[in-house]
Amino acid sequence: MAKTALNRSFYYLLGTQTASNMADILYTMALTVMVLNQTDSLISATLVPLIRGAMGMISGSVAPLLMARIKLTRLLFVSQLGQFVVFSLLVLYLWNRGDSSVLLPVLLLVSILSFLDGWTTPSRNSLVPRLVGSDSGLMKANGMLSVSDQIVQFAGWGLSGVVVVLIGTRNTMLAAAVIYGLAASLTLRIHEPALEINVGKKALARSNRNILIEGWQLIWRVPRLRVLTFMDVSDMIANSVWAGAFLLVYVQQVLERGDEWWGFINAAYFSGTLLGGIIVVSLVEKLSRRIYSYMLVGMIGYSLFIYLFAFNQSPWLALLFVVLCGPFAELAMVSRKTLLQRSLDKARLPQLFSAQNVLLNLFFCLSLLGMAWIAETFGIVPLFVFAACLTSVTVVIGLLSYKVFHRAEETGQESASTL
Repeated sequence: MAKTALNRSFYYLLGTQTASNMADILYTMALTVMVLNQTDSLISATLVPLIRGAMGMISGSVAPLLMARIKLTRLLFVSQLGQFVVFSLLVLYLWNRGDSSVLLPVLLLVSILSFLDGWTTPSRNSLVPRLVGSDSGLMKANGMLSVSDQIVQFAGWGLSGVVVVLIGTRNTMLAAAVIYGLAASLTLRIHEPALEINVGKKALARSNRNILIEGWQLIWRVPRLRVLTFMDVSDMIANSVWAGAFLLVYVQQVLERGDEWWGFINAAYFSGTLLGGIIVVSLVEKLSRRIYSYMLVGMIGYSLFIYLFAFNQSPWLALLFVVLCGPFAELAMVSRKTLLQRSLDKARLPQLFSAQNVLLNLFFCLSLLGMAWIAETFGIVPLFVFAACLTSVTVVIGLLSYKVFHRAEETGQESASTL
């Protein structure tokens, strides 16, 4: 057990990310309800998540410059503190103006908030290897972060709607502001290892252009990174079938059940992923020794249960298949993230994760449009079959690329890239 012991700074990172994610869900729910009630326009309500996604991409594009010259803990604190300040201004504006508030200032503040939040994910993914000493500890840390994310997603979206109804949108926004403040305060307790203190000085000798394109060059030139990024993109596209509209159509047309079954299946999916995260954390010593092989097992199991889900017409079997998807999905995702973190030296991870974050956001937006076209043209069942086929193709690519990882898996660790 000593091998996988995690230090105090990691737990503060876990706490700040949990608080920040909960605040994000609360404010997104409250603000969407407020905009919808005020404008009575579904298009206006969708502007909130659309702006968040777009600003996240822009922020991720410039994040490498900041992450190369500023300690990750400091950048994470600036991001969290900035979100707290901007969100407090948003709450004050809504509190004073009430129903007479204007949409444009609200969306402007949301844009700034989302831009600051765009630094969070690549900073977190790059910081975790610096706070964790061993390979098995790294996988355990990623598993715990995933469990936290799933708990917040599972409980947050359900409870946030109840909170908005009970205390109103403005009070919900005030609660979210307090949680943002908590997230910023916890960030102050994260101590980055002394080894990374001079990263900013080394970056001064490199041009801005080199820093901005380095992550993209790494993905293109390093075989391991190219394979893993392709898998991440394919997995993200396949996972977009779980977006609300597609799943709702499946419930109505295939299962021929009411909208409540949409909620049941969503709850089953998050329950399965939560269970998967717990399993990964509990078996981390065993999994970390043959991590690439177990990642492929996760992808195979995930694609199998999507196939079964697509051709199934029983509501109860649908719940079962969705729950069983979760552990395999988590096994694949946590393993892949750990492999990425182990495939480069720690100083270059910020550039890698920044580029990958932009890529994933871009393909997620495009995949929603593409999936909508498939569903409209061919039907909802072929959409889920396509998602399963895409995961299967990714498994084949993974099997063909096994030699890239074979030597590292035999020795039990990834060698850092020296490119």
